[in-house]
Amino acid sequence: MNFISIEEALKKKSGKVAVRGWIYRIRKMKDKIFIVMRDSSEIVQCVAKTPKLVKEADELLMESSLELEGTLNKDKRAPNGYELIISKMNVIHKADDFPIGKDQSPEFLLDNRHLFIRSRKMSSIMKIRSTVFGAIHEYFRGKKFYEFQSPIMIPGGAEEGPTMFEVKYFDRQMFLAQTWQLYAEAAMFGLEKLYCIAPSFRAERSKTSRHLTEYWHAEMEAAWINLDELMDYAEEMIKFVLKKVIKENKKELELLGRDVKKLEPSLKKKFPRITYDQALKKLEKKGMKVKWGKDLRTQEEEKLMEAYDRVVFVTHYPKDAMAFYKPKDPKNPKVAMCFDALGPEGVGELIGGSERDVSITEIVKSLEKIGEKVSDYHYYIDTRKYGSVPHAGFGMGTERLIRWICGLDSVKDAIGFPRTMQRTNP
Repeated sequence: MNFISIEEALKKKSGKVAVRGWIYRIRKMKDKIFIVMRDSSEIVQCVAKTPKLVKEADELLMESSLELEGTLNKDKRAPNGYELIISKMNVIHKADDFPIGKDQSPEFLLDNRHLFIRSRKMSSIMKIRSTVFGAIHEYFRGKKFYEFQSPIMIPGGAEEGPTMFEVKYFDRQMFLAQTWQLYAEAAMFGLEKLYCIAPSFRAERSKTSRHLTEYWHAEMEAAWINLDELMDYAEEMIKFVLKKVIKENKKELELLGRDVKKLEPSLKKKFPRITYDQALKKLEKKGMKVKWGKDLRTQEEEKLMEAYDRVVFVTHYPKDAMAFYKPKDPKNPKVAMCFDALGPEGVGELIGGSERDVSITEIVKSLEKIGEKVSDYHYYIDTRKYGSVPHAGFGMGTERLIRWICGLDSVKDAIGFPRTMQRTNP
């Protein structure tokens, strides 16, 4: 017989089928053995009844790999409502005693991520992650953006020097990229609208549930747009991704126990747009006073978002707290033309974006202020010498979006093998 997926077998509802996969659960009785088999698509309860099959199955442990043939019957007591009566079993590999069981600590599961990655929970998250990545590509290509890649090893940074990973590059020093932005801005003069999803690296000494040292960065850059138009793109993209996941990953969201109703406000309602000054006033009313000029920390973002059931844009942060490429607001030079998109449910910042400074004088002044070598940015400054135009862009931590969509406690579960300040293995 030709092998089909368990999902395809369940759709047949009856008759003879051949499936293959791994033992998800096994329950041994005197005269029969129940095997719940899994593959990448679904699970199905299988039962061995003949003495020969019972003897073979009795030697098996969880995660052993099998090929099974049998007859599918309806059974309300079985998971998914169907049971496979085994007629033929081919043991591909007898697994050792699997070390992962119930109620084990998050750290143990991270230590054994190479095995836990096959769990139904992690498989569901990875399927949703795949949908998210595909949706981001589909959104930008649908908007006539070009996909563009930039170097991973770069001579200088774009955010903060202390958060850069140094790399020995023959006889000189290089760094792992924090963002593609500086190179994307150069390419923007030819392509006008471009995007990328690529790894970014931040050497932040942070142990929070929001931070990874290596994460996947969804970024875009476009000519001729302002801050409001940039936020329109960000809002449209998030809504597009949410719609795709809710449509295509209903089963996975249910398995994760995610309440989709908590995602629907961000899908159906307009995202509020408030300024940094307005955010500070709202926080003060909640009993949290923030000194003007400081960036919002995790606890302040969480307190602010208690009043919202959907994503919120906070705009016009203090210029001195922002990266060198974010321009001053012409109406108020103390603030920058920028935004952060904050997610509900304690997720925090999802996206950061801004208009880009087109003044060489201001760019040089900002680089010198933060102690950067201006010579490392000669190529970036060159882009402002030959037909500079207004432009803007944003970057999104894709794992943060996945964490929110899936309702996860940490971004460490939103990626297959997380890298953090303390975790480099497996």
